[in-house]
Amino acid sequence: MANQAESLRILAIHAHPDDIEIQCAGTLARLKNLGCHITIATMTAGDCGSAEMGPVEIANVRRAEAKKAADMLGADYMCLEFRDLSIVIDQDSRQRVTEAVRKARPDIVITAPPVDYMSDHEMTSRLVRDACFGASAPNYTTHQFQPAPPTEKIPHLYYVDPIEGCDYFGNPIEPQFIIDISETFDLKINMLACHESQRAWLRKQHGLDEYLDGTERWSAARGEKIGAAYGEAFVQHCGHPYPSSNLLLQLLET
Repeated sequence: MANQAESLRILAIHAHPDDIEIQCAGTLARLKNLGCHITIATMTAGDCGSAEMGPVEIANVRRAEAKKAADMLGADYMCLEFRDLSIVIDQDSRQRVTEAVRKARPDIVITAPPVDYMSDHEMTSRLVRDACFGASAPNYTTHQFQPAPPTEKIPHLYYVDPIEGCDYFGNPIEPQFIIDISETFDLKINMLACHESQRAWLRKQHGLDEYLDGTERWSAARGEKIGAAYGEAFVQHCGHPYPSSNLLLQLLET
């Protein structure tokens, strides 16, 4: 399995800069340690994520923060340049996300959960699911600049935890499995700390001032379920015709 990992490509794609760091950076770090190629993608550049800066200025700041975090991991970074609170399910959106999947050519895709606290996350989840399906269809054209060729297969698809592990009504959503990230937790937190502008935004918009501490508490709660210091939880998309073998768990259990 270790030899196989060196040839595997991973795409982690979520809505906003910092979502990946909060939800699955520890797992990505473990995959990187195995030799996997990692691409981190955000749907938006976080253009609504400030009460002081305008959309262009804060987007430039947050792209740079996302790139800095990806560089710490040794991962590629791309932004699909959607706007915050404007991710919708339509043909243009589906084509843009499909093109991102074709460019990354992943064996494993990790993305937002189908149910979460905001629409951008849920729309991302649906678009990525569709893109994983359509990327290997030769007759599905993306009409994007310098389009990549179709992929050879549908990748393994995984969803991260919803924020605080709950649905809209506060009911817990149980994951299928939890990855031990104790050995990579410090890197996860250091990557999250790159997103300095988001801490100011959360204080203003959400009344929160515990960006790093909150992530540590939730990672510890997930880790406790498997007897580890820290963990990250996942659900695999196993519906037809997506792969149903749990490649992510197989890689990291061994």
